[in-house]
Amino acid sequence: MTVSHVTIVGAGRMGQGIAAALAFGNVQVTVVDLRDRGGAAATYHHAFLAAVRAALDHKVTLGLLAEDRVADVAGRVDIVAATDAAQAMATTGIVFEGVPEVAEVKRDALQWTETMVGPRVPIASTTSSFLADDLAAYLSAPERFLNAHWLNPADLMPLVEVSPGRTTTAETIDTTWDLLTAVGKTPVRCAPSPGYIVPRLQTLVMNEAARMVEEGVASAEDIDTAVRIGFGSRFAVLGLLEFIDWGGCDTLFHASHYLRRELGERFAPAPLVESNMISGRRGITDGAGFYTFDQNTVADYRAQRIADFARLLDSLGRLSRQEEFATTD
Repeated sequence: MTVSHVTIVGAGRMGQGIAAALAFGNVQVTVVDLRDRGGAAATYHHAFLAAVRAALDHKVTLGLLAEDRVADVAGRVDIVAATDAAQAMATTGIVFEGVPEVAEVKRDALQWTETMVGPRVPIASTTSSFLADDLAAYLSAPERFLNAHWLNPADLMPLVEVSPGRTTTAETIDTTWDLLTAVGKTPVRCAPSPGYIVPRLQTLVMNEAARMVEEGVASAEDIDTAVRIGFGSRFAVLGLLEFIDWGGCDTLFHASHYLRRELGERFAPAPLVESNMISGRRGITDGAGFYTFDQNTVADYRAQRIADFARLLDSLGRLSRQEEFATTD
């Protein structure tokens, strides 16, 4: 089902970013402000729309949007009070809930939303903490519910983590997935699990970086330089699990055991890493690991990844050219 009109319930910062992303993707957007702002409502709504416009102006600066198109794109976003939302929500194809991360606030927003839209309209929470099954329990029709976690800044970041609940229908997932793809996002699917994918990984890494500063291993500046140039750039091309296969699971296995002895149990190898070692699934060298590799094409695969990595480094201004070095002639 093609969705041409989306409602965002919640007029905070996340709502601003999602509204800008959807409008940029040629979707009509209605933002519902659930808070009773009294006489300050008009001022707040004006500021909300101005923030959406500023996000679109930034896309002009980046060369992603023609300046003469900004007004039309911004005009796809409207904001209304909850008392004025009935007409707009009657025609919406999907709802994104973006209210604060408080259980009671989520419950009230989701239950109110369910009364305002058609019986098969998907309702997606943008929560960064609550599990899909926990929130779905607030609805009388949990099969229409799932989480869609947009990464900040929502208007720029392509990734959206889609986390269905146990009862979420295939139709709900497909409608959400197709909309996200249509507006230029890259959805990934994950089970209802704390932290989704990106927050769970980055929480571990960020805490370890803070520990290194605390231990005097390196300065914050040097750690961040190492992350930008040596850590983030490689994983932007290969991804974490592909990188294990690339370098060999045995490398990770032995490094993990060493770091476990020196730094503690948090560095113990994952059971699947040990299993892959035992079963001879070390990655490219074995033809299988987390991925499967065809030995007839693996050389081309390696060359393509190296080329992708070089282009990324070059775009970041981190790739040296021979003519930059002084000659000794």
